[in-house]
Amino acid sequence: MLNSVRVMSVAAMFLLLGWTVSANPRPQERDQSKHDEKQQQDKPARQDQQQGGKQQGHQEQQPQARGQQQQQHQQQDNSAKQQQRAKGQQDQQRQQPQQHASGQQDQQRRQQDNSAKQQQRVKGRQDQQRQQRQQQDNSARQQQQVKGQQDQQRQQRQQHDNRSAQQRSPAQVHQQQVAWQGDRARNWKSDHRTWQQRGGYRGYRVPDDRFRASYGQDHGFRFYSLPVMYVGGHRRFQYGGFWFGLVDPWPEYWSANWYDDDDVYVDYYGDGYYLYNRRYPGDRIAISFYLN
Repeated sequence: MLNSVRVMSVAAMFLLLGWTVSANPRPQERDQSKHDEKQQQDKPARQDQQQGGKQQGHQEQQPQARGQQQQQHQQQDNSAKQQQRAKGQQDQQRQQPQQHASGQQDQQRRQQDNSAKQQQRVKGRQDQQRQQRQQQDNSARQQQQVKGQQDQQRQQRQQHDNRSAQQRSPAQVHQQQVAWQGDRARNWKSDHRTWQQRGGYRGYRVPDDRFRASYGQDHGFRFYSLPVMYVGGHRRFQYGGFWFGLVDPWPEYWSANWYDDDDVYVDYYGDGYYLYNRRYPGDRIAISFYLN
């Protein structure tokens, strides 16, 4: 019975031992189990990490893609700008010949206009010079005609004077000599006075056109051929359609018969009318015109 108890005790101990062994696995099994549990715990973390990495990579790829898109857009914009600049240069190059040609045409037109204006000015000057020459020629012809008429009138007067002198009787010649001797000055420098010294001319003034037609240096005459009228004891002579008389005496050093032999003329000088003797051009005898 004791053996039976021992056998039972041994059996019970083995059973207990086996249970303990089964309850406490071996170190390798425990390490393996821990490793498996760690892998199972780490697996979700790695998955989360992988997913996070993927998300982070995706997020990192998005800015990169956005940068690439922006770069592409910038490149496209630069390309478009370059194309626009190239097109602008082409348009400018295309316009430059046109503008140059237009500028040349404008310059040619201006040159033509300037040339036409110069030609017109030259033609105007030529026409003006031609007109001036014509006027000068006409004036020269008129002067020649006037001079010819004056010469003819002078010749006619001389012929008339010669006939009148021949027709005068000795008694008439003596009478004129006596009359003219009474008008002779004793001292010309002290006896004669200018119209300014007399206070100015107060007689009748001959119209300018009538005066130029009959008086002046180109219209000479001699006294003995003129009609004579006595008014108040003073002689008046008619010439050129007007009557005039000597206010001053004639110089004593003139020839005794100057009124027959010397050519005289009437002219206006400064302040009144004067009688001039061509033989004595420095002397002026004051005269006055009368209306009738």
